[in-house]
Amino acid sequence: MSVSPDLTPIPGELPDPAGIEEPTRVPLAIEDWLTVVVMALLALITFANVLVRYFTDQSFAWTEEFSVFLMIVLALVAGSASVARNLQIRIEYFADNGPPARQRALAMFGAAMMFLLFALIAVLSARMVYDDIRFGETSPGIGVPQWWYTIWLPVMSVAIAGRALGLFIRRKRQA
Repeated sequence: MSVSPDLTPIPGELPDPAGIEEPTRVPLAIEDWLTVVVMALLALITFANVLVRYFTDQSFAWTEEFSVFLMIVLALVAGSASVARNLQIRIEYFADNGPPARQRALAMFGAAMMFLLFALIAVLSARMVYDDIRFGETSPGIGVPQWWYTIWLPVMSVAIAGRALGLFIRRKRQA
């Protein structure tokens, strides 16, 4: 949807994300391209498995495990993009109504809570990765080291925490 500046969007319709993006130090294209790459991998893996199943009545054992991993990565990348663009889920009635000072305060509070949450997830999931390495855990489907999959949770949690911190700083500057 492209809305000209003199037209207002229909109630309930989301505004054009390209028109509301704030400048950030870390380019938003990182999440956009990661989304494209992960979606392409998911499509290729799934399509290859469908073809193999159709023609041989067999399936690649690794595809389900790897697809689940890629879907989790996709959700985390999308979460990072939504935080960076300030499009995460919130109660619009409280977030976008009332005096501008209250709106900024709520935006800063929300960004601070997201930062704390994902920093905590990063620390706890890093301990999980450490345990996977220490105990030699392997994945149930194909037997590769489990940390190959779990290492991405703390990495992406740090990225989301960084985006939340950036959002907090941008909101603080507006105050």
